[in-house]
Amino acid sequence: MKDKQLNTKIIAAADEVLTKQIHQKYVNAKKKETKNVRLVQLAILLLFFAIWEAAARLKWIDVLLFSYPTKVFRLLWDKLLDGSLLPHVGVTVVETIIGFALGTLFGTALAVIIWWSPFLSRVLDPYIVVLNSMPKVALGPLFIVGLGPGLLSIIATTLSITVIITTLVVYGSFKEVDQNYVKVVTLFGGNQRKIFLKAILPASFPAIVSTLKVNVGLAWVGVIVGEFLVSQMGLGYLIIYGFQVFNFTLVISTLFVIAIVATIMYQLVSYLEKRLTKHR
Repeated sequence: MKDKQLNTKIIAAADEVLTKQIHQKYVNAKKKETKNVRLVQLAILLLFFAIWEAAARLKWIDVLLFSYPTKVFRLLWDKLLDGSLLPHVGVTVVETIIGFALGTLFGTALAVIIWWSPFLSRVLDPYIVVLNSMPKVALGPLFIVGLGPGLLSIIATTLSITVIITTLVVYGSFKEVDQNYVKVVTLFGGNQRKIFLKAILPASFPAIVSTLKVNVGLAWVGVIVGEFLVSQMGLGYLIIYGFQVFNFTLVISTLFVIAIVATIMYQLVSYLEKRLTKHR
């Protein structure tokens, strides 16, 4: 009997060791794959810059319009040294964060309200469809006239893009929740508030968090469009100014900065998403 128990323990310990080894191999393989992906991404980026630089030096492209990497980086470095770039970056980032946060908050709140009242959902449905299909740039002049040429009109332009999309995505996730969850809460005497808090919201949480990543890109679009129309500061203003003075190197440099900062914000939101979903 003791030998049998001892053999069982040995087998269990061996299985545990084997499981750990398999798991470790899997983790190592995923790390190696991630490393290879990063290296290939970096190689593609460097190759793109090299071809771009060579095309400009060999006169394959119009340098006035397309510039070239060394000239772009030189301009960015000069603007960093003279302190003229960071204020524009700071203004745009603050506006984007405000538009991103308010768009997510208002869009989610509107989705909750629509879900709470099926009658209201039917009433608002055609208006939401129309607002979603309307070109948001066309609303910019109205915001400028109504709110003035400043921060409020830029935020309003951003919200016109982020709120509707957030509402549609979150409300869609509410409707797709498994009705068995709702039935369980109802069987235990739950009212509509309990159904939402115990069934709808927890099941829709991943979709709500994923909406944050969508809103990062939408907020950047809204802010840049708003700055095109009204701002005297910000990265959108630099792009318009570059076009006006035919300084296309400034335009490309600004687009490069937007790509970097937007990517950083996206990665931060992705990290937040992983942390939030990990604890659920």
